[in-house]
Amino acid sequence: MSNLSVLIDAPILLVQLVASGILVGAIFALVAYGMALVWGVMNIINIAQGEFVMLGGYIVFYLAGAGVQPLFGIPIAAAAMFVFGFAVYRAVICRIVGRDMFVSILATFGISILLQQLANQLFSADIRTLPSGLPTFSFDNGLVTIAGIKIVGFVAALVVGVALFVFLRYTRIGRAIRATAQNARAARVLGVDTDRVYATTFALNGAICGAAGGLVAMTWFIQPYLGLTYTLRSFMIVIAAGLGNLPGVIVAGSALGVLEEAAGFVLGAEYQTAFVFLLLIVLLIGRNALLARQRKYLR
Repeated sequence: MSNLSVLIDAPILLVQLVASGILVGAIFALVAYGMALVWGVMNIINIAQGEFVMLGGYIVFYLAGAGVQPLFGIPIAAAAMFVFGFAVYRAVICRIVGRDMFVSILATFGISILLQQLANQLFSADIRTLPSGLPTFSFDNGLVTIAGIKIVGFVAALVVGVALFVFLRYTRIGRAIRATAQNARAARVLGVDTDRVYATTFALNGAICGAAGGLVAMTWFIQPYLGLTYTLRSFMIVIAAGLGNLPGVIVAGSALGVLEEAAGFVLGAEYQTAFVFLLLIVLLIGRNALLARQRKYLR
């Protein structure tokens, strides 16, 4: 806790933590967009969300090894993961749509373990990172530094959020997705091909995770077992923001990023993941208490 006194004595460090937290939180929000989309439309909690991020990171990493500039590798990873998401839907997810949520959790948990082990065999358990080639900006004599890739991640989260809003509101398939999310049976009666909608939704989730994975590889690192923390983060953000609330996802992601940065500084980096788990427990307890109070008032 000695770092807390350092933070009090040097308030400029608080500016560093908040700025960094908001920027990295946007990358968390990017992953949460996909989870919110799948959960809201298909009523499926994708436990393999973090593994999709991990695969996107490896695609960008190996593209960079083949001579592709890392930032240009991000849209390629998004396209590859779109196809991968579509394939996973056809192989597994289409068989569990409409079933109990517990079944979907078990199925996607199985996909998560499978992807972890395959990645471990194919890529080894070595930790890999990828230089972005972007500059780092310094302010106040170097006391506040902001990596360029974090700014790119923040901008990417905003652009994807706006693109999703426009896509869902103004395109034909987007309107079909919204109709299916509201009432799948009524949508089918009105002629909407809900199977195509579900496949597109899950593939879009894969594309979003692929792009986020490239940013993760350049911001932090990738390895076969990093998926769980990103699944937890996206789950927390969706719970806090609520389904269908894209601006809320950005706000919740930024808040999580700031809290994580502060916890890592005050408690130490070794306790940062433990803090995420603790925060999830507190959030679930608080959310349950709020729902119980709302039900009490409705009676």
